[in-house]
Amino acid sequence: MTAGTITRRLNAQATDFNTQLDQLLSWESVSDATINQRVLDIIDNVRSRGDAALIDYTRQFDGLNVAQMSDLILPRERLELALTRITAEQRTALETAAQRVRQYHEKQVQDSWRYTEANGTVLGQQVTPLDRAGLYVPGGKASYPSSVLMNAIPAKVAGVPEVVMVVPTPRGEINELVLAAAAIAGVDRVFTIGGAQAVAALAYGTESVPPVDKIVGPGNIYVATAKRHVFGKVGIDMIAGPSEILVICDGKTDPDWIAMDLFSQAEHDEDAQSILLSPDADFLDQVEASMQRLLPTLEREEIARISLRERGALIHVADMAQAVAVANRIAPEHLELSVENPEELLPQIRHAGAIFMGRYTAEALGDYCAGPNHVLPTSGTARFSSPLGVYDFQKRSSIIYCSPEGASELGKVASVLARGESLTAHARSAEYRIKAD
Repeated sequence: MTAGTITRRLNAQATDFNTQLDQLLSWESVSDATINQRVLDIIDNVRSRGDAALIDYTRQFDGLNVAQMSDLILPRERLELALTRITAEQRTALETAAQRVRQYHEKQVQDSWRYTEANGTVLGQQVTPLDRAGLYVPGGKASYPSSVLMNAIPAKVAGVPEVVMVVPTPRGEINELVLAAAAIAGVDRVFTIGGAQAVAALAYGTESVPPVDKIVGPGNIYVATAKRHVFGKVGIDMIAGPSEILVICDGKTDPDWIAMDLFSQAEHDEDAQSILLSPDADFLDQVEASMQRLLPTLEREEIARISLRERGALIHVADMAQAVAVANRIAPEHLELSVENPEELLPQIRHAGAIFMGRYTAEALGDYCAGPNHVLPTSGTARFSSPLGVYDFQKRSSIIYCSPEGASELGKVASVLARGESLTAHARSAEYRIKAD
């Protein structure tokens, strides 16, 4: 970076570009040894002491003088009360977003299926929802009611009977928007606990907190580390990294729009990543000028400034083909195709969490109310992961029914393969059902 610039400039045609890009994308999600051990101690304490451990940690970390576990439970009536405490405009916005999220995710519901072969053998798959899902929601001033909608609604659409939410209330700070979102989304039970202790409680259960089958939702490094450790006992959505946006622009979008799109992720935290790719070098200059002018107008200017300086980039590419190639290598969480005809580029995009098509589709719309889920793979994991969805709250069981004829035919095949693996009981079990010629 040169003096006075907000973010670095890279050229995709430079001989050392791949090395520079690797350095730019580098981010270590693994917690250090001290945090890791602390989280393991917290998990063990919650497993052995249950509610008592949760009370102690809430006093220690959240500054609350709670006397008993009932002080950390919010009844459904409290969620309904929150709906009356927010403004009419806020309630309408939450309900509109919830309706759109629900409508989109209803398209994802997978049904059971089966087919019958000529000899009467039936094969298929039975799809059932999880029994109970756990939703982690950050608390205090850094609360995100939109995340409540995005995590709870797909679970309810999937048919999960019970959604349990944990949300810390540090120093007694309760976010009414979060509770209102929980009411609208159909959350069943809420515990005002947070951190690694809340994750442990959801995974293993306590006297008051029921154990869940899967834990979803964002959190700090302690929460992420705890989710990593309880995986296997329960399912988890993902280990999320910092927020990311990658914009591909042909140079014809208003540079102020692009600058603010980049800011929309940079303002999340200092580790967030905002990258612009364009074949138009003059346009990159225009965006840089817009960033210089608009950055001081942000409430979270300092956070965004650090993010852009440390992890942001404006990258000059030779053409749109190279832009797509770089985008696929990055596999971003959010990808904006801010071009004249995004449909032309779409078939070439292989890796992205969410794809925003055209000049008018700001990534921020996806965060709140477009409908698709905003819980997305980060740090290049879009190469093998998908957005959170209804399918994350459904599981599939194989169905196999053999007619006598089918059992005889399959038994002959199984016998040969089982004896080839020296598994005699397998073979004889199948052979018992082979019909005599």
